[in-house]
Amino acid sequence: MNPLNRLETLHELTDGFRKANKTIGLVPTMGALHEGHLSLVRQSLEEMDETIVTIFVNPSQFAPGEDLDQYPRTLEQDLEQLAHVGAKHVFVPDSSLIYPPGFSTSIVPPKVAAVLEGEFRPTHFSGVATVVLKLFNMSRADVAFFGQKDYQQVCVIQAMVEDLNVNTQVRVCPIIRESDGLALSSRNRYLDAEQRKTALVLHKTLQHVRDLITSGQNDGFEIVTEMRQMLIDGGVDSIDYAVVADPATLETADFIDGKVVALLAAYVGKTRLIDNLIIG
Repeated sequence: MNPLNRLETLHELTDGFRKANKTIGLVPTMGALHEGHLSLVRQSLEEMDETIVTIFVNPSQFAPGEDLDQYPRTLEQDLEQLAHVGAKHVFVPDSSLIYPPGFSTSIVPPKVAAVLEGEFRPTHFSGVATVVLKLFNMSRADVAFFGQKDYQQVCVIQAMVEDLNVNTQVRVCPIIRESDGLALSSRNRYLDAEQRKTALVLHKTLQHVRDLITSGQNDGFEIVTEMRQMLIDGGVDSIDYAVVADPATLETADFIDGKVVALLAAYVGKTRLIDNLIIG
């Protein structure tokens, strides 16, 4: 597979799709692909006439001191996996194409970006929203496919699309997990064998929250207290957040009455992991 790396070539491709009245699906990724990414590609291939996968490690969503330099880059393996599932069109832009000299425009993310990840990574969602909007514009996609694992990111992108009248629909696909419940993540490869065992406590904690709520517990404070204690007892090294929130606004749910989402972010060793579960 020969990836596309010029905008002119990408536009020639999408112009042809449009003239043939073909629908275009987009799967934006940062590479280091796993089954979670591939499930999005398969969904796009099933629903859309044509699918474009992008691979770009976006520097603007990493703050100083985060793992930009260490983030896994496995382009050859990624292309092999994409070819195996039937993807034909992969856009791999250079950073200078996305952020050319003199680039100075960025998206101010919507209100839903201010909490949770926004508190601990305050520049993150501006970088995410900016690059996603650029990829939407470059690909001219009808539908973009994202995974539920990055729940808040999906909320941010959905709000941006609505607020800015972007002509790309956002499709959210389920979290893909290992057989033992660990949510697939490119950062899982940072974990050694013992840390991976510890990481299982994230999903177990979310399952416990679901059991509490379905059994009638509706006190958000009590639930969150149990969440945090279970994570600590399970061996995580630190917790950024563990909350039960409104699934649309991500405002903390003090009283559980209807659908909620439980979200958490915790460090296992030096690796920051996130997970979530929609309940109700």
